[in-house]
Amino acid sequence: MKVCEVCGKGSTSGNNVSHSMRHTKRTFEANIQKVDVEIDGKKGKKNVCARCLKTMKKESK
Repeated sequence: MKVCEVCGKGSTSGNNVSHSMRHTKRTFEANIQKVDVEIDGKKGKKNVCARCLKTMKKESK
């Protein structure tokens, strides 16, 4: 399942809306990346969303 291991962000549901305003169900997937991360001195691969990845890059500078 696509879930961020840092913040818990996952998929959400919504509607496709056509030109005639007809609504059908769809899902919005989170932008999950598998990244080598060091958290609390431990290295490993984690599934992280793009927003958390951006924040982690900012904090490491």
